[in-house]
Amino acid sequence: MNRRQAIAALSAPAILKAQRRKLNVLWILGDDLGPFLGCYGYPAVRTPNIDRLAGESARFTHAFTTAPVCSASRSAFNTGVYQTTTGTHNHRSHRNDGYTLPAGVRLISDRFRDAGYFTANVLDLAPGVRGIGKTDFNWQAKKPFDGTHWNQRAKDQPFYAQINFIAPHKGASFTESRKQKNLVNPATVPLPPFYPDHPVVRDEVANYCDAVHLLDMQVGVTLDLLKKDGLLDNTAIFFFGDNGRCLIRGKQWLYDAGTHVPLMVRWPEAVAKGSVREDLVSILDVTAQSLECAGIPIPENFHGRPLFGSKAKPRDFVFTARDRCDMTVDRIRAARSKRYKYIRNFMPDRPYTQFNEYITQQYPTQRVMKELHAQGKLNAVQSLFMADRKPPVEFYDLREDPHEIRNLANSPAHKAALAEHSARLESWIKETKDKGEIPETRETIEREEPRAKDAPKA
Repeated sequence: MNRRQAIAALSAPAILKAQRRKLNVLWILGDDLGPFLGCYGYPAVRTPNIDRLAGESARFTHAFTTAPVCSASRSAFNTGVYQTTTGTHNHRSHRNDGYTLPAGVRLISDRFRDAGYFTANVLDLAPGVRGIGKTDFNWQAKKPFDGTHWNQRAKDQPFYAQINFIAPHKGASFTESRKQKNLVNPATVPLPPFYPDHPVVRDEVANYCDAVHLLDMQVGVTLDLLKKDGLLDNTAIFFFGDNGRCLIRGKQWLYDAGTHVPLMVRWPEAVAKGSVREDLVSILDVTAQSLECAGIPIPENFHGRPLFGSKAKPRDFVFTARDRCDMTVDRIRAARSKRYKYIRNFMPDRPYTQFNEYITQQYPTQRVMKELHAQGKLNAVQSLFMADRKPPVEFYDLREDPHEIRNLANSPAHKAALAEHSARLESWIKETKDKGEIPETRETIEREEPRAKDAPKA
C-alpha cells in the first residue's frame, strides 16, 4: 500500500457512521514529549501503556509541531492555523493587552461547542493522577472549555476533551519521577553525538526518561478510566506532544529534537489497529482530523488537513518557526521534507546559547557544555552549539545525518536541493503572511517577560 492509498484507507461509510453517532474526541497531550517511547524504538524507556495504545492506533513516525515551545505550538494546533499567521508566535505573549485573533480564526473547542459538544480540559482522573488544565494560548481566551471532566456533560451529549499531562516537562515532575521504582540507569541511556559523555548529561537524559515513565502510568490510568466509563468504543483518541523534548538542542530549537513528536490516532472501526504511517504530518492536521471525526466542516483559510479519507492530502514539506522564547529574542524558520531540513537563521549574530533564564536554571547539560568548552574539552561536533554566531543557513541530509550535525549549506552537490527548500520556505512565509517579520518592541518584551530587563545583552 503506497502513501496515498494509506491515508485514504479510512472508508467513507466508517466516517459517516462515526459522524451519525456523534463520536467523542479526546486529545491526550504530553508536555515536551519527543518520541522517547518503546513503540518508537527508544531503548532506554519502558512505556507499556503507551505501547498498548499504539497497538490499537495508527502510529505516525514523522509528525511535527509548528513551534518548538508550548505557547506558540498550542496557539497553532488549538486553532488549526499557524501561530505566525495569527500573530501568536512569541512565547507567552499577548496575555494582558487585549489582543484578538484574526477574523475567522477560532479555538477548536468553540467549534465543537457550536456543534453541540461538551468541551472539557480534564483535571482529576484518579487519586494522584490529574491533568494540569493547561491552555497557554498567546491571547486571552474567554471560557475555552465548559468543564473539567467528560462526566460533567449532559446525558447522551458527545464531548471534546483535552488531558494535558506535564510529566515530561522540567520542574516538579522531574523530581516526582525519581520517586518511582526501577529508575533508568544513566549509564545505559544513548547519547546523541552533540552531547559530551559526562555524568551530569547522562543523569539529565535519564531523568527525562523517568519522567516519560511517569507519563506512561498516567496514560494507562486514562485508558482504564475510559474503558470503565464505557467510552473506548465511541471515542477518537489523539495522543501527541505539544513540542519536542526538553533537553539542550531540543525544545526551543528547530532541529527534529525540538519539533518531532509522537502521534497516535485510535479511532474504533475506522483506523487499522497497529498501522504505521511514515508520511510527513503537521500537528495542525490533528485539528483538522478532529473536526472531521465529528462531521464539523473544516473552515476556509485553515492550515490543517485531514489525516484519513478522501479529503486527506499528502504533505511534501512541513514548516516550523521559532521566535522569542522567554526573554530570548530570535527568529528562525525551517522547511523539512522527508529527506532534508533547511533552517534559516534570521538573526545569525545571536548565538545558540544567548542568555535564557529558564534554560540556565533547568538545563544542567548546557552548563556542563559551557564549562567543557571553556576548557577545550569538547570535540568539533559538540562545539557546534557553543559557537559565537549561527550560520545564516543550515541544511541537513536527514537520511545520512539524522542528528543534524553536518551542515551542507555550502555543498555543491546539494545546491539544487537547498534552492528548492529555500524557495518553498520563502513561499510559505509569504502565503501564510508570517508576522515574525514585525519585531516586538523592547517595552513589549519587558512587559510580557519582566525578567528580560535583567537579562545580559546578546
